[in-house]
Amino acid sequence: MPVDSWSTVQAERTVLAVVHNTTAATRLFDILPLFAEDPRVETVFTCPGSSAFTRGTNEFLARAGITQVLPWPQALRHRADFAIAASYGGDLHEISAPLMVVPHGMGYNKFLETNGLSGVFGLSSPWLLHRNEPVPSVLVLSHHEQLARLGESCPEAVGVALVAGDPSFDRMLASRPLRETYRQALGVRPGQRLVVVSSTWGASSLYGKDPDLIRRLAAQLDLDTYRLVVALHPNITGHHSPWQVRMWLADCARAGVLVLPDELLWGPALVAADLTVGDHGSVSFYSAALGTPLLLAAAPADAVDPKSPVGRLLEVTPKLDPAAPAAPQLERALDGHEPVRSITDLTTSLPGKSAAVLRETIYRWLDLPTPRASVETRALPVPRVASPPAHAQLVRVEFGAAEPKATRFAAEALREPAWVPADTHLVVDTREPGMRLLDLADIIVHDRPADAQRWIESTLRALPGCQVAAARVDDRTWMMGTAEKLLVRLDGVTGPAAAFAAVLLHGHFPPRLTVLTGAERHTASVTVLSSAGPAGLRPRCSAR
Repeated sequence: MPVDSWSTVQAERTVLAVVHNTTAATRLFDILPLFAEDPRVETVFTCPGSSAFTRGTNEFLARAGITQVLPWPQALRHRADFAIAASYGGDLHEISAPLMVVPHGMGYNKFLETNGLSGVFGLSSPWLLHRNEPVPSVLVLSHHEQLARLGESCPEAVGVALVAGDPSFDRMLASRPLRETYRQALGVRPGQRLVVVSSTWGASSLYGKDPDLIRRLAAQLDLDTYRLVVALHPNITGHHSPWQVRMWLADCARAGVLVLPDELLWGPALVAADLTVGDHGSVSFYSAALGTPLLLAAAPADAVDPKSPVGRLLEVTPKLDPAAPAAPQLERALDGHEPVRSITDLTTSLPGKSAAVLRETIYRWLDLPTPRASVETRALPVPRVASPPAHAQLVRVEFGAAEPKATRFAAEALREPAWVPADTHLVVDTREPGMRLLDLADIIVHDRPADAQRWIESTLRALPGCQVAAARVDDRTWMMGTAEKLLVRLDGVTGPAAAFAAVLLHGHFPPRLTVLTGAERHTASVTVLSSAGPAGLRPRCSAR
């Protein structure tokens, strides 16, 4: 390698990272750290531009600190010692350096067509051969079952195949001790069940087949029992644009659904999950391989190789009935779950060992001694996300022998009368942009107005149908007023204000108030500041 007089570090070897799209980049980031910290090795990046989902790739790399991406023609002329790709497409055969190709998902499962030829993507001759010769010098497989299928579909490539396990799944396995860390970072409260909704790309995917499913789940599931997190394949935003997908899912976000903003966070979400609703994508299979219950909302058998692990999983996994109530189906999946290890064990032949095998192989091709330090499997990143609140809620209060119990649902249920629970009150946050809901509100909530009492009085006058106005004073103090001029202060509030306000609407405000939501007990001290009106209230119950 020629000496670069402008370079501060004179690396001995250069690796060319071939990034087809954002999805491929996420897999490469599982592998590049195996050598990227070695000052003897420098990594340069390029994008072939052959993928239909290239848009957003350079921005994704820039967020990772990779601001120089070689144009593809220049990359083909660049003198590299080794190259790594996590997909096919473009003139990979023109790369002069030895090329390693790794899967960018759970092995090789999907059928795909190119140049009029079809086969299993990454495991068939249209992708693997150029002039009857293998394009990659090293074809990485995660399990021996892929080697058997490779022998059937493209025997010419068997000689370059390497069963090296699955580095992405190894990171998930290594991260399981951080499960509670991930759950809290994703906003999961005690007693809540985290449901991950995962969709691959394409018309036959969960989101392609039924883009309204996420909103329907948000409308039907109790907010205090379930936490919904959505992981969409990067190709969806890569094709439609992040803005467009964000607009399509805006009502879900207002209903309290967390749509993961980072392409790298689906792994921590799977480790944290109690149940996954998915399709034929790799994320769904990884979830099942972690032992998590899985419901399929889309299972296109013709999209995958029936002999593949994904194809076999589609045959035996319970299906979600979109026309039936969601909660009972989720409960049955959770209660009756039995892992199908005979299928999910096909994820990797070398659990926990992929990093070591890949590093040893890469350094052998680089003709460099392997670093003395033992290789480590890195834990997945802790999500840094803001948990969106449900801006409008339907709250039902039940008074039993002990404390009142409040059950909360996203107000998206109002779109379908059959989904609206009986005897609920509409609670609306001032951040809700829809004036229709504000006009219908039984209870309105404001997070820290400048003057709580003045805001309560003014708002109740402006919205004559509203019964209660609640204003946060500080982290654990709320002031609440009623249309009948009752004004109280709640100190030490430990739970959702909507639940306390709904109890107050019923005229229940003892000095020490306890409210149950889901599996949690919340408390507050109640001080009556003004009681000019009647002590008891008759709720309007606009949401029935």
